[in-house]
Amino acid sequence: MPENEARRNRVFLVVVDDSAERAVALKYACLRAKKSGGRVALLRVLEPAGQTEWAGVGALLAQERREEAEQVLSGLAAQVNEITGGMPLLLIREGDPREELLALLAEEERISILVLAAAPGGGGPGPLIVALTGRHAARLRVPMTIVPAGLSAEELERVT
Repeated sequence: MPENEARRNRVFLVVVDDSAERAVALKYACLRAKKSGGRVALLRVLEPAGQTEWAGVGALLAQERREEAEQVLSGLAAQVNEITGGMPLLLIREGDPREELLALLAEEERISILVLAAAPGGGGPGPLIVALTGRHAARLRVPMTIVPAGLSAEELERVT
């Protein structure tokens, strides 16, 4: 595959959770995609609903969670389009976030780089980063970029 085509096919995956640092990871991935001619993918993992006594209630809750995930991804897709000029791949899965992420990386050959952001302050890197740099590191098939959450817009421009 020619180098230009390989760069165009580069996909930067961002895990869409509810953390504040997600915005930094997204901005970094968008800037990298824009500058390299790549693309962004957004993954939202829905944790399974707890047991309910009525199946209809459980189905309604699952539908509401999926609609909420679609709204979140739609809003972020607009941001990605504004920065990169292209629409991202939108992915929704249900299950354990770490396991679903690892399964997606194993299945989806288009993903080239996983982009995560470390939590600001002294709170540690977060459970996903800890898992992926520790016990589950051997299961990663793509490089992982960990972006410091405290980077300013100017610093993000400089490092991308």
